[in-house]
Order: sequence, then structure tokens, then C-alpha cells
Amino acid sequence: MPVSPAMAEDLAREVGALYRDAEAALLERLAAALEADIESPRWAELKLASIGNLRAAVEAVAEALQADTSGAVRRALVEAYNRGRQAAVAELGALDIGRELVARDRVPNAPAVDRLAASLADDTRPLYVRITRAVVDIYRRIVGRASGTQLLTGMTRRQASQRALDQFAAQGITGFTDSAGRRWDMASYAEMAVRSVTARAAVEGHIDALAEIRVGLVIVSDAPLECPLCRPWEGEILSLGGTSGPHTVREPRADGRGTVAVHVAGSLVEARAAGLFHPNCRHSLGAYLPGITTRPPHHATPGTSYEDTQRQRQIERNIRRWKRVQAAAMDDAARRRAGAFVRKWQAAQSAHVDAHSALRRKSAREQISSAR
Repeated sequence: MPVSPAMAEDLAREVGALYRDAEAALLERLAAALEADIESPRWAELKLASIGNLRAAVEAVAEALQADTSGAVRRALVEAYNRGRQAAVAELGALDIGRELVARDRVPNAPAVDRLAASLADDTRPLYVRITRAVVDIYRRIVGRASGTQLLTGMTRRQASQRALDQFAAQGITGFTDSAGRRWDMASYAEMAVRSVTARAAVEGHIDALAEIRVGLVIVSDAPLECPLCRPWEGEILSLGGTSGPHTVREPRADGRGTVAVHVAGSLVEARAAGLFHPNCRHSLGAYLPGITTRPPHHATPGTSYEDTQRQRQIERNIRRWKRVQAAAMDDAARRRAGAFVRKWQAAQSAHVDAHSALRRKSAREQISSAR
């Protein structure tokens, strides 16, 4: 069975749920802190005096999140690596070349798992640094803005606080910007990072198993609705090490009947650096046995394009955006207003998926909390 990033998607989703739950909890704590004593003439004074309590509550959530995710990430990486290895066993076990692999009982490559866990820790460390500062900063700004709003605009303190909260919730906790300049909310960025690293663990488990039985070539699937980054690699043969760039090698046939010329498009490292197996990638990777493996058939998707999949992702982001606003609502009116927008975007999602038979709705991607 070929290995695919989708093989570890459920593991990434489980870890991502921890971040979504934390983000929802933080928004609810912020709303509750602002709403308390909101009718008191001493509201601003009370709010500023209670910053220490809010900071402690936010730090407790952030620390619990970091502790929970550390263990969950390692378990997910071990499981993803094992799945990748078992994919190689399933793919080659019935052939002479794979019987040696079936007979082996190997534990996951601990250095590889440690390396991937460290990589994820580096990628997500900025989130933990920013969480407390982001929540406390917006709390201070809302208190300062709401205190003078009645004189300037006639808005009530509650209305002004809710408007600022809505803007913050729509953007998401932290407003993190990655190295490419893209802005992410905490939960979306963390889940993307976890999906990426668990997918890498599955692929590494697969190629480590192939290397054990001296299989040095792999072939990329032809997936439907491919993105421009992956399209150049579809159906191509890649080497697991050695020479990069297109080249032709002469390899022994896997059935022992002489040799065959094989055109290699490049190395797997090169393809991944160019974007293959990015988060949400639909492609899989299989062992290439010279003289036996054939190129995969082309998957046509009439009526649906890659742009349609990106529109689906955009709608998912809007659903999550309004669910965050709903979580930060300070009263029933604000909660109902946000809920109306949630239903509007959910209806748009249903219509979009119904119009494109190749798309499947993934409700987990529309949630901000696993309990919702």
C-alpha cells in the first residue's frame, strides 16, 4: 500500500483539537473577564486591577496545552511512523523482495521521531510565547477603548467591548505570522504544523522500511485536484538518495530478467523541498520496482478544480471565524448574531460541496472545539 500524508490526518486532527479547545477556552475567559461588573461605574478600575488574575488564568491554559500536546505529539509521530512502515509491508509483503521486511519486527526509528518532535517544537514555540501577551494586550486595549467610548460615540460600554472582542475573535488568538508572511490563528497554524510533521513521519517510516530491503526508487501517484506545487511530480519516479535533477539510470529488473532504463525526475528530498507532500497534499508514494511497476492512471475530475478545493478551505475558515466570535459573545444578542453568520457560511459550504461531486465535507475542519 502506498504511503500518503492522509494516512496520518486523523492523528494530526486529534492533536489539533487540543489547540482548538484551548483557543475557545481563552476566548471564553476573556469575554467573562470583561463582562464581569460591566455596569459598575468602577468597571475600568476593577478590570485593570484584575489583570493579574486574567494573566494567571491564561498562563494556566497555555501551560496545560503545552503539556498535553507534548505527549500527544510524540504518540502521534510514533503511530504515523509505524503506519508508514506497515504500508511498505502491505505493499511488498507478497513479493520475494518484501518477505524479509515482513519477517522483521522493528521499533520506530527513535532518532527520526525525536528529530520530527524537535522540529514541531521549534515551529510552535512562538505560539506559547505570544498567547499570554496577546490576550492581556487585547484586554487592556478593550478596557481603555470602552472606557471613553460612551462620551465619543454614544455606544454603551458593553457594545464597545463586544465590538472589539468580535474583531479579536475573528482574527484568532495570537495572529501568528509565519516565515512566508502568511497570518494564522493559533489553532490553524498549530494543526497545519502537526499535519505536516505527522505526514513526514509516515513517509519516513515508509522509506526507512524500503531502504532496509534496498529499494531505492519510489513513484508518486496521480492524485485528483492536484495543486500547482505537486503537479510537476505526478506519476514521476524519484530516488531515495543520491543524484538530484532529471536523469536516467539502468536498473536490474525486479523479476530478475535483465535490466531496464529508468527515467528519474529527481530525488525525494528535492521534490519535498519544491512542495510535494505539503499539508493537505493528496498524493501518495509507492515503491518503484523496475520492470514491474507501471505509471499510475490519470485521475480526471470533471467540473471540479484545485481552485474549488481552495474555496472550500476559505469557507471553512469563515465558519471557524464566526464560531470564535460566538465563543467570545458577552450576551445573547451578540451570540445570536454570530450564530447567524455561522449558519450562513455553513449553508454556503453545503451548496459548494453539493455543486462539486469530487469534494467531501470535513466537519472537523469547521470546528473550533472538539466539544462543539
